[in-house]
Amino acid sequence: MRLAVVLLALSTLIPLANIQAQTLVATSNIIVRALDRSFDFTSDTTTSVRDMKVVRAARDDAASFVASQGEFRGVQLEAAFATLRERLPEARQADDQVLAEAILAL
Repeated sequence: MRLAVVLLALSTLIPLANIQAQTLVATSNIIVRALDRSFDFTSDTTTSVRDMKVVRAARDDAASFVASQGEFRGVQLEAAFATLRERLPEARQADDQVLAEAILAL
């Protein structure tokens, strides 16, 4: 009886995990594409170069953030989050985990 309850619970949770994973991947792809477009579009201006450096400088912090499941929040990562949310409408609604993964994907 107990095994049946556990199996039933697992059978309902596995599809939910798959849906969450697909949503995370889709959101990450949207943000990465938006970042790429933004950098290509504004790469000639001094501000965009500085902002790109801020985001690229946050890669180590982003890796630590992802590896620690959000426990580690470095100063460079916080600056990159602020820059992304300021510059990209797509990033304003994304959670920090998605943005950190997008930074790693650059």
